Amino acid sequence: MWRFDEEKVVIQYDTRWRTHALLKVLTRCEVPLAAVAAVEFASAGKKGWQLRLRLREHADPYAAVGSLLAEKGQPFLLTGGPDTELVAEYHADQLRLAADAGRLGDGRRPPGEYALGLVPPVPLHIRTSEGSARFDGQTLRLEWSGDASSRKSKKRRMEYALSDIRRIEWFPQKSMDEGYLRIVTGEEDAETKPAKPGKDFACLLTEDSAKQDAWTLVMAATVTAHLWAGAAGRGESAQLTADPRSVYDRIRELRRLHEEGLLTDEEFTSKKADLLDRL
Repeated sequence: MWRFDEEKVVIQYDTRWRTHALLKVLTRCEVPLAAVAAVEFASAGKKGWQLRLRLREHADPYAAVGSLLAEKGQPFLLTGGPDTELVAEYHADQLRLAADAGRLGDGRRPPGEYALGLVPPVPLHIRTSEGSARFDGQTLRLEWSGDASSRKSKKRRMEYALSDIRRIEWFPQKSMDEGYLRIVTGEEDAETKPAKPGKDFACLLTEDSAKQDAWTLVMAATVTAHLWAGAAGRGESAQLTADPRSVYDRIRELRRLHEEGLLTDEEFTSKKADLLDRL
């Protein structure tokens, strides 16, 4: 359910079993109208319609880390059947006008501050089949359980200061492959191939659970939001340009999903273009 007033869009996500795990985890979200860059409405005829919020640059941490997120898991996308299209299009027009007014009234606020309002408050603690991650706003700590690789189990834990993190990456589980959250620090050599996720001290694996995937994405988005807000607070430009190697890896993953029939031609083309725009 979506509703909006002069200041924000309030989104209440469905909790039924068919709802994407990310939306179940988020449960609710409030998007300031001043953070909205565009309101897109598209009709697909008998397939219904889509209404999407595009947020300002540095304001949407889910889009920044969730390029591999399925369409039905997009937090700022609303869909409906053809019988409600006229009503939905009317509300899209009204929302567009409200968003334009919101940007005019609050245009000087750093977008990174909006991002902080879209993620859970810290401290944030999540668990996966391999261990756990805890972020307090300044430090991200990974801890591995006895189910992790022997290399990680012996290490037990790693801590990363927010000031040392360049970005954080998220890869969902696909087919037989495990998903993972990966921390990229300023010390990483772009020419050095990272260790396999199961042995990489900068990675936390997920396995056999859509909910684990959702929580690792939320953690990645939360750390990203704090990176942006910290850069804005220091008067710096947020570092959004992605590592080319990471972008190409994600494009190869998208191509594999497309070849397996898990992405349509349109979805593949759109997601590929979004990734290339980050270079």
